[in-house]
Amino acid sequence: MNNNNKAPTSLGTDDIGKLLMQYAVPAIIAMTASSLYNITDSIFIGHGVGKDALNGLGITFPLMNLSAAFGSMIGVGASTLLSIRMGQKDYKTANNILGNVLTLNIIMGILLGIITIIFLKPILLFFGASATTLPYAYDFMLILLAGNVFTHLYFGLNAMLRSAGNPMKSMIATIYTVLINLVLNPLFIFCFHWGIQGSALATIISQTAILCWQIHLFNDKKYFIHFQKGIYRLKKKIVTDSFSIGLAPFLMNAAGCLIVILINRQLLKHGGDDAVGAYTIVNRLAFLFVMTVIGLNQGMQPIAGYNYGARLQPRVISVLKKTMIYATVIMLVGFAVVETFPRQIATLFTSDTNLISLVVPGLRWVFLLYPIVGFQMVASAFFQSIGKAGKSIILSMARQVLILIPLLLIFPHYWGITGVWASMSVSDFLSVIIAATLLKIEFKDNKKNG
Repeated sequence: MNNNNKAPTSLGTDDIGKLLMQYAVPAIIAMTASSLYNITDSIFIGHGVGKDALNGLGITFPLMNLSAAFGSMIGVGASTLLSIRMGQKDYKTANNILGNVLTLNIIMGILLGIITIIFLKPILLFFGASATTLPYAYDFMLILLAGNVFTHLYFGLNAMLRSAGNPMKSMIATIYTVLINLVLNPLFIFCFHWGIQGSALATIISQTAILCWQIHLFNDKKYFIHFQKGIYRLKKKIVTDSFSIGLAPFLMNAAGCLIVILINRQLLKHGGDDAVGAYTIVNRLAFLFVMTVIGLNQGMQPIAGYNYGARLQPRVISVLKKTMIYATVIMLVGFAVVETFPRQIATLFTSDTNLISLVVPGLRWVFLLYPIVGFQMVASAFFQSIGKAGKSIILSMARQVLILIPLLLIFPHYWGITGVWASMSVSDFLSVIIAATLLKIEFKDNKKNG
């Protein structure tokens, strides 16, 4: 936790560039490490279990997105609220937020796990599973859902660590989870021959181990944000405010679930199981850079939230501008790497020539507009960070629902698999325009209000 109790107040006084690096670098490292795990996980499954297992893994993305949607509604919403309350120096409410997060994640994690396990097979079939991929997708998700409550608690408490002024410990938690996973995954797949179930089991074990450490940290009474009596009973104001702020990431993840279902079904229709497998690979690599920007946004969030709560508007604008510059650089790197080495990237995941031939154009299309996508991602996170959930929701839903869904229904009809890939790039372009418009309105309003 904090090395001293003055750490959170430095958010309103220290140099913005220094603060952003202090908070963002650990989050970026953590998110990048997590994404690299997802990539190596797919590589282990692709080479250690087989192409069909890799294709089956792609079918599970919507369900994992749905679980993340409920988790983010609690974790992201409450962590943003925590930052704002700390900016207002309301430490009593901050502690109650921590207790409510624990309670909400236990309730949500157990309920979601039970309900989805009961209907798992029909859910996966609806998501686009075939007779070939269903057994792999089912075996993988059954284990993940059985441990769903531990996953929710792990991510929820990590968000609390970061917003309570402990970005380094949040980073350490993620990195250790990845390291444990990287040891257990090949052990379970190649040595114990547990197949795709071994990969899922490695994930749950690693998250549960680090969850125990997070609980230990929050039990330390030396720090003003810690577990204590009387904070676990749900309070209406905290729950409703957290859900209100967390509604944007919830809808974004829920929409992401719907989008991946539609993508998988369109790819299955126009290219078969291998096309779904190609998207699995493209998605894994895309998320490496997306998650890096998300890490950057996570670093921005407590700084923007604290200074917004403290009414230090110039500092709020400064952290936004710096975050946008860094996000653009990150996405430019992703664009350059993919456009230069698409075939080499594909061969990392599989040696199947047909799968490789589908991955290469997919990578090029999806990364086409990455140089400007970072702008939109930061804008959405910024509105969420200052508690303006409505604008964040508009940005998220415009890209994924109002724009991308119609394109996914129209483009593949004329251009097949290429239409699926192209719809993502067109959606990115239009969403950037919307983000720029909303930010312009926000800055105008701030100027008027002095």
